[in-house]
Amino acid sequence: MSAQGWLDRLRAATSARGRLCVGIDPHPALLEQWGLPRDADGLEKFAEICVEAFVGEIAVVKPQVAFFEAYGSPGYAVLERTISVLRDAGTLVIADAKRGDIGSTMSAYAQSWLGADSPLSSDAVTVSPYLGFDSLNETFALAEAGGRGVFVLARTSNPEGASLQQAVATGRTVGQSIVDAGAAVNSDGSATVGLVVGATRDHGLDLSGFTGPILAPGLGAQGASVEDLAQIFDGSLKLLLPNSSRGVLRAGPSVVALQDAAKSLRDEIEAALP
Repeated sequence: MSAQGWLDRLRAATSARGRLCVGIDPHPALLEQWGLPRDADGLEKFAEICVEAFVGEIAVVKPQVAFFEAYGSPGYAVLERTISVLRDAGTLVIADAKRGDIGSTMSAYAQSWLGADSPLSSDAVTVSPYLGFDSLNETFALAEAGGRGVFVLARTSNPEGASLQQAVATGRTVGQSIVDAGAAVNSDGSATVGLVVGATRDHGLDLSGFTGPILAPGLGAQGASVEDLAQIFDGSLKLLLPNSSRGVLRAGPSVVALQDAAKSLRDEIEAALP
């Protein structure tokens, strides 16, 4: 894959199947709601239902890694199969791993989620920049070389994030410094760096100079509405990936009902956004 491959693939996928990103979040309460056991077998059935519902209809799917790794090696095996089946079917996968470290440890995380030979190999991964943005440089380089993306936490949807992300340092907020640093990496036109910016509140960021994709969690269960998106992300809508997880997943376990919920939200987003 070329460095430009990530942006090309993302644009092609969202043009064909909309900008909605649906999460696969097998929360224990959802397993119970779906009548599934809270074990690896229930996890696998949950993932299989999601894959059947979303493949061919939804451009981008985001497995929440924590809900898989809670089951140890059997959970990781389910996650590996889920990622592989989705990608083989042409669905873009963002691994919601939120990894962040330094040196060889961060390089190992990058290889796990972005390396072509890794069983967890995904199209993109979420990362934390709060050990220093430059600690992610090798991750960006690996992603760019493989035509993949990296979504960096800038302004998250949880209220606790404001105390750090909106703190002012050297004349701008910490969150804005992440936006600006990401824009600098993307100046080569690759759009390797994306941002995670919650859709549930006024993010307080200047996104006008940012050309990469923006993953926007918070639709549905966290309170954000489709109508909010155009105002919150004015000027950044073409590569916006509104994310809903529980808001869609509560329609399961029926594959048809789950697919209908995802398609309905996808179509509502496309009708509302330019």
